[in-house]
Parts: sequence; C-alpha cells; structure tokens
Amino acid sequence: MKTSLKQRLPALVMVGPIVIWLALFIVIPLIYVFAISFMNRGLYSGVVMAFTLDNYIQLLDLEYLNIFWKSILLAVETSVICLLLGYPFAMIMARADKRMKPAMMLLIMLPFWTNSLIRTYGWNTLLRSEGIINNLLLRLGLIQKPLELLYTDGAVLLGMVYTLFPFMVLPLYSSIEKLDPSLMEAAGDLGARRVRSFLRVMLPLTAPGIFAGTIQVFIPTLGYFFISDMMGGGKTMYIGNLIKNQFLSARNWPLGAALSILLILLTLLLMKLYSRVGKMEDMV
Repeated sequence: MKTSLKQRLPALVMVGPIVIWLALFIVIPLIYVFAISFMNRGLYSGVVMAFTLDNYIQLLDLEYLNIFWKSILLAVETSVICLLLGYPFAMIMARADKRMKPAMMLLIMLPFWTNSLIRTYGWNTLLRSEGIINNLLLRLGLIQKPLELLYTDGAVLLGMVYTLFPFMVLPLYSSIEKLDPSLMEAAGDLGARRVRSFLRVMLPLTAPGIFAGTIQVFIPTLGYFFISDMMGGGKTMYIGNLIKNQFLSARNWPLGAALSILLILLTLLLMKLYSRVGKMEDMV
C-alpha cells in the first residue's frame, strides 16, 4: 500500500493542481450556470430558487431564433472568408524558404501582442464618418458625402475576420506543412492539372486542418460580443450581445445562463464532429 502510494505521489503532485484549477474555475462555474438556467428570475434581479423550463422554452420565441440564426450566419461568413484568405497564405508559408517562415509566422502572431479590444478600436477610428478612409475618398473626389462604413453588419463581419484570421491560418499551416509535396507531383505526372490535383489530392488531405481552423473561428464568432458592440454600435444584435445584455443590463441571469448552455452544447457538438475527421493536436 505504501509502495503504491509512493509510486502515485509524483503523478498526484503534477496532476493535482491542474485538477483543482479546472474544478474551481471551469467545472464548478459551469455547474452553477447550468443550475441557474433552470431557475426563475427575481422580481428586480437575482435568482429565485424554483425549478422551471421557461428559460429554454423562451429560446423558441421568433425573436431569439432570428438572433440565433443571424449569429450562425455571421459565424459561417466569417469562417468562409477566413478560409478563402487563410488557405493561400498558409500554403505560401508552408512552401516558403526556411529563412522566411519565422518572419511570416511573426506576421500572423504579431496581432496577439496587442489587446484585441485596442485593435478593434483602431478599425473603429478608420471606418467612422470622419475617419481616414472617408476623408481620403472625399479628397480624391470618389464620393460626395461620407459613407456609412461603421455600425453596420459589414463592419462587424470585418472586425470578426480581422480578429480571428490567425486562428484559421495556424491549423491550416500545420496541416499543409505535413503534406508530402511528392503527392502533388505524382498527381501531375499522372496527367492531373493543378486545379484537379488541388481538389482531388491536397484539399482532402488537409481537411482536418480546414475543419480545425473553421471550428476555431466559428465558435469565438458567436461569443465575441465586444466586436459587434464596437463595430455595430448597438444597431446589431447577436447571441454574444444577447447573453451579455441578459447578465449586465436586463439582469435576467436565468435566461442568460440558458443561452450560455446552448452555446456550450453547440461547441461540444462541433468538437464531437471534428473528432471524427481530425486529431485534437491539429487544433494548435
């Protein structure tokens, strides 16, 4: 018994703090949010400890379904644009000279050195009516009055793509770099053109990286409420903003918790789907 304990002690010392950390800051808060989602809202704020399913039934209202659908559409658009822009960039990185790869990787990682809120505010400054873009277009005579570039769904989409682009490129780069270049050469030797070789060989073999990057873009898009707040100016409502408003403005914690649980379930579903086509190490 003592020998067995001595053998397990090093593992317990290494794993124990991590388990405690996860329990205190992830598991217990999730259980708390899950429990609140089945409670009633208080008269003015807070939670009344009475079991109910009304919060989840309320999510079936047309208003919330429209917000949820709009959020899904934004996440899909962001993922597609990041994929279309990120795949060529990742391919260039993977095929670049070894001396150039560190510099190109630096270009991808550099935005992470600055707070995303500050970077988003930079776009806010560029796109506003008296911003640099509108002033330049006015001086060039291309427009007669400032364009409404900010506080639109397009501005929110731009902010999401700009912020989440690196999350698409990194898994794509990892997947493409592992690909044997001789496979593309063999396809060419067998008479396949470049487009056909790409569609029949390269694209299927890099599918795990595509799916990994899509998940890493799709899921955060649903929750990055600060981007839609700053770039949408309160004119646009997505599920992330809705959750934030329920907790901070409406003080309807049970409904906000139900919305949060819905996002968690969607995340778990996507991770389950990804586990069938790729490995978790491709996510990083």
